[in-house]
Order: sequence, then C-alpha cells, then structure tokens
Amino acid sequence: MKNINLKIADITQEDVCAVVNAANSSLLGGGGVDGALHRAGGVQILSECKKLRASTYPDGLPTGEAVATTAGEMKAKYVIHTVGPVYSSCGNHCEELLANCYINSLKIAKELKCQAVSFPAISTGIYGYPKYEAAKVAYKSVKSFLKTDESMEVNFVFSSQESYDIFADAIKEL
Repeated sequence: MKNINLKIADITQEDVCAVVNAANSSLLGGGGVDGALHRAGGVQILSECKKLRASTYPDGLPTGEAVATTAGEMKAKYVIHTVGPVYSSCGNHCEELLANCYINSLKIAKELKCQAVSFPAISTGIYGYPKYEAAKVAYKSVKSFLKTDESMEVNFVFSSQESYDIFADAIKEL
C-alpha cells in the first residue's frame, strides 16, 4: 500500500505529526520505546501523563486503548500512548487487543488532523507478542483503517534490521 512505509530509524527522531508509544498502563514511562520517548520528549510528556492518571485514567490506561499528549521536545507534535497486550496473559483476545492499539491510535491521529504517524512494533518487546504474528495484525489493522482515510501516511519504525525483516516477510503473506 502506497501510504504505509517500513523503515529502520530512531522513532524519537521521526518528523511526523504523531509518534505512537508502546506504553505501559501507568503512562509514567518505562523501558524500551516507552522510556526512549519519555526521555526524548522531556518533562512535558510525563506531566501530561500524570494529569491523565489523576483525571481520566486513575487505574491506568486499559489495554488496546489510546490517548494523546504533547511530544515535548521531539520533532513530532504528539505522542499517542497505547497499551499493547501482554502475550502470555491475553488468551483468546490477543489479536483483538493488539488490533485495537493500532486502530484506536489512528482514530486519535485523525481527530488531531495528523497526516503522518509513526508506530513501533507494539507488544513485541518485553510484552512477548511474537513479532511475525504481531506484524500481520498491525499491517491488517492499519490497512483497514486507511481505507477510511487515504490521505494519512503510516510509518512502521524498527530499531533493527531483524525486526524490519520479520515484519516485511510477514506482510508479504497478506
């Protein structure tokens, strides 16, 4: 699809309207992409996340949901935080929950009038979702959403050649 791109890059350096954060439910930062985005964006992101926890999400952001904050000091304007499923504990709902991460993030991007969004490979790090299966879910979800908004550009950003290759191989099957 012409408006879906794969690349190896540092997601914190993406010059797009919004970058998506593979967040944990606390919204208060963590490891991997989550920690990198919080560090790169500075205190503004954490400050907005704390406000969201105090108001809208006192128990944390539910799996599959998404919410936006500023991107702080990054080139992007927004960070869209989404909580992916922990593969070992999502049972029969893994695919649905992961798809919701992508779809709900894109819905927010559309509300924010974003024309370009960059995603990491959600749930494939410490949350243990198999990369090959996650790639298929991600691609199908984004492709389906883009049928309703063909002007949006979506980037899948990977930190390694290995992850890029797994994703590229998985979507060739679809």
